[in-house]
Amino acid sequence: MKTICQILSVLIGLFSALCLVPSLIPLLGALNWLVLVFCLVGIIFGVFPERKIGLTINIAVGVVALVRLIMGSGVV
Repeated sequence: MKTICQILSVLIGLFSALCLVPSLIPLLGALNWLVLVFCLVGIIFGVFPERKIGLTINIAVGVVALVRLIMGSGVV
């Protein structure tokens, strides 16, 4: 079960990272909200396994998305 959670977390993290790239373009910043939701789900799956690579990916992508939202006044 822990291996499945790890694989899911990594896959969700990579998908979030792929969605993050176009959201860095001006006027597409609302996509960051979707990226944050995916990162939150990936973080939940990434907490359970012993190896925390998925958790690390999701936290890194989530921080970048959150900083981008703060800079674009999406989060006040």
